[in-house]
Amino acid sequence: MKAVVYQEPFAVAVEEVDRPGLRHPADVVVRVTSTAICGSDLHMYEGRTAAQPGIVFGHENLGIIEEVGSGVLGLGRGDRVVMPFNVSCGACANCQAGNTAFCLVVNPGSAGGAYGYVGMGPHQGGQAEYLRVPFADVNCLPLPADGSHESDFVLLADIFPTGYHGCELAGVGPGDVVAVYGAGPVGLMAVYSALLRGASRVFCVDQVPERLALADDIGAEPVDFSAADPVEVIRERTGGRGTDAGVDAVGYQARSAEAGGEEPALVLNSLIETVRPTGRIGVPGLYLPDDPGGVDEDARRGLLRVAVGRLFEKGQVIGTGQANVKRYDRKLRDLIIAGRAEPSFVVSHELPLTEAPQAYRMFDQRAEGCTKVVLHP
Repeated sequence: MKAVVYQEPFAVAVEEVDRPGLRHPADVVVRVTSTAICGSDLHMYEGRTAAQPGIVFGHENLGIIEEVGSGVLGLGRGDRVVMPFNVSCGACANCQAGNTAFCLVVNPGSAGGAYGYVGMGPHQGGQAEYLRVPFADVNCLPLPADGSHESDFVLLADIFPTGYHGCELAGVGPGDVVAVYGAGPVGLMAVYSALLRGASRVFCVDQVPERLALADDIGAEPVDFSAADPVEVIRERTGGRGTDAGVDAVGYQARSAEAGGEEPALVLNSLIETVRPTGRIGVPGLYLPDDPGGVDEDARRGLLRVAVGRLFEKGQVIGTGQANVKRYDRKLRDLIIAGRAEPSFVVSHELPLTEAPQAYRMFDQRAEGCTKVVLHP
C-alpha cells in the first residue's frame, strides 16, 4: 500500500509499504478515506524529535472498516469510523479513570500511545491507504454511514477534542472572558470550543493574518502580537482586569515579535500575566521532554524558565497534557450531526495522498493561507 514515510528533516515521500493485517482478535483494519496533517507531525518533519527514517506518519484518521478480528464485539465490516489519536486499551487504571491519553498498556514503559508518532509505541500511522486499529471496540468511534461531514469528522481524531480539552483544563464556562494564544488549528479549535462553552469574549493571539481573520470570522477578537504587546492589549480591552481563563495552543516553539527567535516559555509567561488572579490556564500546546533543536541547553533538555513566583502570587491554576479524546469525541460528534458545530472551517486544503510531500512543505511554511491539510488516499 502507499504511505507517507519520513526520510530526513524536511523530507517525506509516498512509498510502498506492507499493508497491515490483523494481529490480535481485538483488531480491525480500516481503509483510510481521510487523514490530516497535524502541527505535531511537523515536529518530526522538521527533525525536532528522535524520529528515524521509515516511520509512517499520521494520527488523525478516518475510514471504513475492511477486516474485523474475531474478538471485536460492536463493529462490523463496512462501518465508518474515526480513531482518537491516542491509542488506548480501555481496561488499565488510567483508561478506566477516563485518562485514555495516558494508557499504561499500549506503549510499554511509558504512559500513552499514538499512531505514527515517535516514542508513542509500535503503532503505524494512518497517512496511508490502510491502518490497523488495536482494541478496536475502544479505539473506533462510529460515524453516520452516509459519508456526510467527512472534513468535520476527521477533526474528531485530534484537533477538535484537543482544543476543547484546552478549554476544559482552563475551566471555561458561560460568561467567561478567555485568551487563546495561537491561531493554528488547535488554537482555532480552542477559540471555537470556548464559544461553544458559552464564553462571552474570546481573544485570539497570533501574527498570521489569515489565521487571525478566521478567528475574527467565528466571533473572536484577534490580537496581532507583531503589532503590539498582547498582554497590554488584552489588559486594556478588559479594563485592566485580565481574562478569566487562558489557553496555550502554541507550546515550546513560541516566538516573540521583537527577537524573532524561539522563546519556549513565552506563551506560558504571557498567559500568567494575561489571566486574572485565581484564573485558570489550560496547556494543550506541545512541550517536549527533549528538544534536539532547542535554542539553549535548558530547551534541549525540555526545561523552561517559567515565572512560577508570579503564578503563585496570583493563585492561578495550570492544567496540562494531551487530550483524553474519548472524553469528548462522542459529544462533539453529536454536535456536528445536530448542526451545532462545523469545525471544518479550519480546513484550507484537501489533497490526494500522493501530494503529501508538497502538502508538508506548504503547511510547514504556512504558505498560501494554509491552516489545515486533509489528505485522501
